[in-house]
Amino acid sequence: MNKRTVLDATRELLRELGLTTVFGNPGTTEVPFLTDWPDDFDYVLGLQESAVVAMADAYAQATRQAVLVNLHSAGGVGHGLGNLFNAYRNRTPLIIVAGQQTRSLVPHDPFLGAIDAPEFPKPYVKWSVEPATAEDVPAALARAYHVATQAPSGPVFVSVPADDWTATTERPIIARPRIRGFAPDPESIDELAAALEAAERPAIVVGGAVDHDGAVVETVALAERLQAGVYVAPMSYRCSFPEDHPLFQGFLDPERGAISDKLAAHDLVVVLGAPAFTYHVDRGRGEAPLPPLFIVSDDEQILARAFEGTGIRATPKLGVRALLNVVDRSSRPAPAPLERPAKPGDEKLTAEFVYSTLTDLLPDNAIVVEEAPSHRGYLHDHLPIKATDTGFLTTGSGSLGYGVPAAVGAALARPDRKVVGVIGDGASMYGIQALWTAARQEVPVTILILDNSEYAAVRLFGDSIGGGKLPGTELGGIDFAALAVSMGCQGVTITQPSELVRSLDTALADHRPTLVRVCVAGSADSPY
Repeated sequence: MNKRTVLDATRELLRELGLTTVFGNPGTTEVPFLTDWPDDFDYVLGLQESAVVAMADAYAQATRQAVLVNLHSAGGVGHGLGNLFNAYRNRTPLIIVAGQQTRSLVPHDPFLGAIDAPEFPKPYVKWSVEPATAEDVPAALARAYHVATQAPSGPVFVSVPADDWTATTERPIIARPRIRGFAPDPESIDELAAALEAAERPAIVVGGAVDHDGAVVETVALAERLQAGVYVAPMSYRCSFPEDHPLFQGFLDPERGAISDKLAAHDLVVVLGAPAFTYHVDRGRGEAPLPPLFIVSDDEQILARAFEGTGIRATPKLGVRALLNVVDRSSRPAPAPLERPAKPGDEKLTAEFVYSTLTDLLPDNAIVVEEAPSHRGYLHDHLPIKATDTGFLTTGSGSLGYGVPAAVGAALARPDRKVVGVIGDGASMYGIQALWTAARQEVPVTILILDNSEYAAVRLFGDSIGGGKLPGTELGGIDFAALAVSMGCQGVTITQPSELVRSLDTALADHRPTLVRVCVAGSADSPY
């Protein structure tokens, strides 16, 4: 009778937990994990670890499920750290399983070994471990799953020596159900309900955790009951309120004075699923005091570090549902709808024109993946995200290299929906290898490269602080369409406004992965 190995036990556990789609880029220390790959498991190969992590991130977000990522020892984990940082800020439940040299060699600091492996990805993982014995590996993975998926969710890391997989084990495998969210303290909800009843001009600020928890529909119901205007928190990584709704009031900038100015019209602000607040620049402006705040979050660190306001700890959906149970429909007048800029003309091929054209062509349930920071304002102005279920994905950290692989990962996760990535030329080159995976997997994704031949976000920030000449921002000379074709995708280049509608229509209708390079005029927008 054959004894069960750690690998056998692990695969049983992964099946029970629904972790049978694995994203990876293998090395020699991963061969024992990958050998005799089961027919009921899918392995999604990426050509570089950073792209692998970003593809898995978007796949996990679009499916609302944890995902297993297999990386190579120390060097492969190092390559993936930029997008692991993104996954941490995106609260994505990734289970990173990395190879390690065999246990007998580890004391000798071997080639391809990871020194103190659990410390390497910290602090951007929720939990990190190298199991003490081979038999501990399945239990460590079970714990990793529950840590990753428990609110606030996020990535975890498990380092596994190569010879652990062939060790035998008789320990039972128990796949416990996923741990659900938690409700708020009833007295705190009553306090917030009383404050809302007394308020004359309340507002709601929503962050990415609202959509992450599938609470957009409930949040819309709450806003309508309160007749409260809704803002998007600074640097939000998902769309948590339909941007064509009459109560939608726009986006808060990541700067203290600008936030205070925008919220000054309100006498009470409820922050749902977001920090209060995320800042990116300090322009030295004196700011008006913020209105009274209530912050509803599942993250104790967000609640602890808030400088002001009353914190209520709860997962977003249960927090909003608790409020809906106690607040009455308000008779206060609704705020005036947000006024959007006029549709731009077609005299120049600008990012503004691209976004306004795209909004006319996309289906309402499309998923937009974005990483074009110098054009973010144009996105906000001209491409309202309408879907109430993961209609928008971007990075919550700002580390480049997310957009192209994330678009591929989202399309793999949701073949029932059109996925469009809008990516800056500079950002695209941090994860362009994902085009190969898109072609290999035959993913019907459309990727728009907004090519302005520069790192415009850096240049714009330099201009704003009067920095004078700034090196390292000029790009150009990259034939993105040819690059896409070389990796097996379709490639198109647009240089004239008159070509845009026809080319986008064709690309969106194509079931093959297609890259559309749009040579846009220089940006005058700013993400700050």
